[in-house]
Amino acid sequence: MKVQNNAATSGNPLGILPVNKLMKKFALPSIVAMMVSAVYNIVDQLFIGQAVGTLGNAATNIAFPLAMMCTAIALMFGIGGASTFNLTLGAGDDKKAPYFVGNAITGLVGFGTLLCLLVELFLRPMLIGFGSPADVLPYALAYVRITAIGFPFLILTIGGGHLIRADGSPNMTMLCNLSGAIINVFLDALFVMGFGWGMEGAALATIMGQFFSAGLAIRYLMHYKTVPLRLEHLKPRGECFSFIAKIGAASSINQMAMMVVQILLNNSLKHYGAQSVYGEAIPIACAGIVTKCNQLFFSVVIGLSQGSQPIESFNYGAKKYNRVREAYRFAIVAGFIISVIAFALFQLVPRQIIGLFGEGSEEYYRFAVSYFRIYLFFTWANCVQPITATFFTSIGKPKKGTFCSLTRQIIFLVPLILILPLFMGIDGILFAGPIADCLAVTVTTLMAWFEFKAMRKLELGAVS
Repeated sequence: MKVQNNAATSGNPLGILPVNKLMKKFALPSIVAMMVSAVYNIVDQLFIGQAVGTLGNAATNIAFPLAMMCTAIALMFGIGGASTFNLTLGAGDDKKAPYFVGNAITGLVGFGTLLCLLVELFLRPMLIGFGSPADVLPYALAYVRITAIGFPFLILTIGGGHLIRADGSPNMTMLCNLSGAIINVFLDALFVMGFGWGMEGAALATIMGQFFSAGLAIRYLMHYKTVPLRLEHLKPRGECFSFIAKIGAASSINQMAMMVVQILLNNSLKHYGAQSVYGEAIPIACAGIVTKCNQLFFSVVIGLSQGSQPIESFNYGAKKYNRVREAYRFAIVAGFIISVIAFALFQLVPRQIIGLFGEGSEEYYRFAVSYFRIYLFFTWANCVQPITATFFTSIGKPKKGTFCSLTRQIIFLVPLILILPLFMGIDGILFAGPIADCLAVTVTTLMAWFEFKAMRKLELGAVS
């Protein structure tokens, strides 16, 4: 791709301002936005745990794979559209760049609507396939029947946030997510605790927050700053759709892999839980709470990786490789700091954390504490894999990014969940987590090291 010296390239702050300042500008709002997205999932769990109890907590965990599916679609077109837009803009082609944003918006709306229809049509068999015990199923049906209506809006908010961030407005992305979360929390308290509407009340609160967030995102996208967006840019183009999908595949597949693991995990916990003192519902309820607490921490790491994306994409397209390295290094160091803090909390105060989500039996607390301490033992190093996967996506190498995304969830964790419980029972599921984490960190670290070594050769070739 030929580099052109136009205003969009030469005057873009992504290629001029100090990287540490850019990371603070882009990463902080991205972290807040991702944490708010995690709050959407965890707030319902908090109120449902207090008002409904263990079966309600288990129901939200059964429904969780669908939230992951929404995120997977949003990241496919959101990160894919944002990365291709920044890469194209960094290379100087501001005529082609808006087509990537427009096609990404079309993909977000189209696939979000399709998912909503499919879920409403096949909800019961889906939830049973996700591992729902019979006594949990009515709660899950009541919850998802309503939340599915909000899927197109949730997908547009998450994906549109990446497109807005690529336009140089990370604070607007934060506002879109934060406003919806505040509405969700307020209405959760009113509907669930005040009116006593239970699962239905939590679901209504969730979609109302999503409606508002999506409205803000749509309003911004209609007034895009860097390049003007017109209706012609929304018309699907095979070349643009293909490039967006390839670039966004790594982040999307990572979420899809998490969804597959969650479904397998629910079914395994149900099966081996029935053979233990815990029963079917307790392991599923505890795993859901622990997963969402972990996602709250992980949202900071994902926010760091997403904040580095426009910096890495633009500067790689502009062949400013030293700035690419600096952005990656900043994200990794910050990621390690937050990972160590999360590790300490999960190891030291797991019972206090689980107690926030309602009361339970002694078996309930015992399994939850073990899940925190064993399954999340490698939390301190878990920042490496997502940051590296996003890095490869950002520089236009989706195959490597996709492989990085698959390492922890599919390549290592799935076989371990299937094999270890055969010898260790339900404890085998707990030990599968840290082993998979350790292997994934090792592989992705080596991949990043070789990539930066190759990048130095490119840099030396450009200088000579």
